[in-house]
Amino acid sequence: MASGQPRAGGQPIAHTSRNTTTAELVASGRQVIGIEAAALTRLADALDDRFAEAVHLIMTATRRVVVTGMGKSGHVARKIVATLSATGTPAMFLHPAEAAHGDLGMLMPGDVLIVLSNSGATPEVRPIMRYARSLGCSVIGISARPHSPVLKGADVALVLPDAREACPVNIAPTTSTTMMMALGDALAVTVMGRRGISRERIHVLHPGGTIGASLTPVEEVMHAAPGLPLVPLTMPMRDVLVVMTEKSLGIAGVIDGSGRLAGAITDGDLRRHIDRLMDSSAQDVMTRDPKTIAQGSLAGDARALLNEARITALFVVARDDPRRPLGVVHIHDLTRCDLAVSAPMEADAQ
Repeated sequence: MASGQPRAGGQPIAHTSRNTTTAELVASGRQVIGIEAAALTRLADALDDRFAEAVHLIMTATRRVVVTGMGKSGHVARKIVATLSATGTPAMFLHPAEAAHGDLGMLMPGDVLIVLSNSGATPEVRPIMRYARSLGCSVIGISARPHSPVLKGADVALVLPDAREACPVNIAPTTSTTMMMALGDALAVTVMGRRGISRERIHVLHPGGTIGASLTPVEEVMHAAPGLPLVPLTMPMRDVLVVMTEKSLGIAGVIDGSGRLAGAITDGDLRRHIDRLMDSSAQDVMTRDPKTIAQGSLAGDARALLNEARITALFVVARDDPRRPLGVVHIHDLTRCDLAVSAPMEADAQ
């Protein structure tokens, strides 16, 4: 099998043919990921005070973060905009070609401009930088060429490490775009952390999809009173089975005289005590100290707990009293929540 040009480190990146084996294909994929992973490690090591300065500029922007780039850098710029917006920083993408035909008007005083250009010499971004300067906007440049026009014209210059592209002929933007995207993530997440963006705020920004479902409070999906399957300690199991069948949640909470949760009975408990089930009471069969989740927790936390414990339902308890049952959340409730948050989005798209 023919080999390509050597990459950093001395090993060539192999060309493939129709006769390439499965093992060789897997090895090629691992090699690409390894090259990019090594570049990301170098990028992390290279971060310095200029990164902190870029974070400060974004945090002190009085309007939005405007991100621009041409070609593959433009695709990365769109992703950075999406990440910034999703983590609480208003952002928009400005296409360099469209900017030259009137879209420069999207830039306004108070914006911060981020310019992506691996070569640092992309001609289409230069008019945007000049206009940003005329408005008094701060400019953050990201490039692999420290002495390039883009970085020389930026208030903060973020230099990507010199790294070979992962493609066999060292041309297709691969390693460089991976580093740009990671640097954008680092900026967005660092700003998010410094602003103290909460999970509740993220939920507001992500009302749909998997994220929206996982950030839904358990109170919105749980079964609450009077539909809770609660039985006293001394109730005969034949009566407990009736309650469990009526409620159809696969669980019953066993409460003491004060109405506090003493244990829980699940389908697993029924199987473990099948030989003496009809001669037992709830307290004989229950699992003491059952898994519970506090009110105010999120559906994603409930799902994780159910999966970890390999159970299908658990009680939601009061935050100020972990033995006072408020509701039951079932794995099926979480599935319905997933469908509910995605359905409006799908309807809007039709």
